Formats: sequence, C-alpha cells, structure tokens
Amino acid sequence: MRKDGRPEAEGGGLFAAKMNLKYQHIFFDLDHTLWDFETNSFHSLQDLFKMFSLADFVPDEKTFIDRYHFHNDIYWDQFRKGEITREVLRAVRFRTTLAEFGIVNEELVKQLSVSYLEILPTKTFLFHDTIDVLEYLKKKYSLHIITNGFEEVQFKKIRNTDIEKYFHHIITSEAAGSQKPEAAIFKYAMQLTNASVLKSIFIGDSIEADINGAKAVGMDYAYYNPKKTPHEEKLMKEIFSLSELKEFL
Repeated sequence: MRKDGRPEAEGGGLFAAKMNLKYQHIFFDLDHTLWDFETNSFHSLQDLFKMFSLADFVPDEKTFIDRYHFHNDIYWDQFRKGEITREVLRAVRFRTTLAEFGIVNEELVKQLSVSYLEILPTKTFLFHDTIDVLEYLKKKYSLHIITNGFEEVQFKKIRNTDIEKYFHHIITSEAAGSQKPEAAIFKYAMQLTNASVLKSIFIGDSIEADINGAKAVGMDYAYYNPKKTPHEEKLMKEIFSLSELKEFL
C-alpha cells in the first residue's frame, strides 16, 4: 500500500516507464467520467416529480429519486449482462419504482420513461475539470469516447455540453453491437480509429466495465475514482480527479 492510501500499481515501475512512451489515442468513458451523470439525473428526476405531480402519491422527492436509482442500478446491471433489452430497461425501472408506492399505471410509466430520456440529455453538468483537461489533451492526442449508453441519448448529451468538438470518434455500444467490458467493443473502437492498443489508454470510472474491458484487450488504463471508493484491486493507475491526467499525459 502506498503512503497516500492507494494500492500499489500493477507492475510497479513498469507503468511509469510506459508513460514515457508517446500515446497517440486516449479513450474516455462518458457517464460518471466526463459527464456528471448523478447531478444531471437528479435534476431530471426532480423535473419529472413536478411535471407529473408525483407528490400526490410519493412521500417526497428525495424518496422517489433514491428508489428510482436503486432499481435503475439493478436493471442496468441486467442489461449489461444481456438479460433484458433496452426497451425493458427503460420501462421497468419506473414501473418498479412506482409499484413501491402502490402506483400501477402503465400510461404513467410510459410517459415517465419517454420524458426522462428527453430531459436527461438536456442537462449540461460536467465534472469541474472536464473542459480544462480536454483542452489540454486535445493538443497532444486523438481523443475518443467509448460508451455503453443509448446512442441517441449519448450524442445529445455530448452536443448539448459542447464537447463533441474535442473527439475524433464517439463509439456507442449500439453501433459496436457489444458493450463494455466485452473485448469486442474495444476491438471495434481500435479498428474504427485506426489505433493500436499499445499506443492507447482508457480512462473510466467503472472497474467492471471500463478497467476490466481495457485489460481484456491489453490496453493501458487509468481508473477514475472521484469519490475515493474503497477497493482491493491492484490497478495500473488510479486518479481521483481528471486534472491528475495532466501529470502523466
């Protein structure tokens, strides 16, 4: 364990040595890495709570949002594993949340599902250092995004936050026909961008989806852990803020 509390880097000094090699491509995750999903989703759900007068059925706004996120996490995990479809995911997370409060209303479920996906990508909260870091990196590297999100929604997020200009390619799981951590989406990204894994690095917030996916294809990576969530993983590189990328890239 290092003095700063982080686990020892995988491979010890190997990573530092590899840092001296000139990367050509940097691949980013989008949600929870560049785009502040939690803040944007919170404000979107607040809007829904008011629009559909959910206070008539639900004790309070916070309870509704907390329970939605609880169920959403479960169903997203099932979606990533291929156990449910996109269409099921979009509806069942609201259906199950409403059912907790004794609400059985398929029309309301449909309206919430559609409205959420319309409102969410209009929110524009990025992490505080996103733009500064992208401005710095774009001068030295080709930047790309690999995201498991829905294509239409993800592109709206990127355009509404005006960060599309920083990226050469935006790869979605829909376009690739596979999703992180499957090796196929990373291989698809390599082919599309004409990049080599040996000259590329991936930055993401999820050990399961982002880091394990990068490992599967032999790509260098940095685990973005802004909440300093404890873990037992031995990682190649861990950062607590995006600004730390400027220290080694």
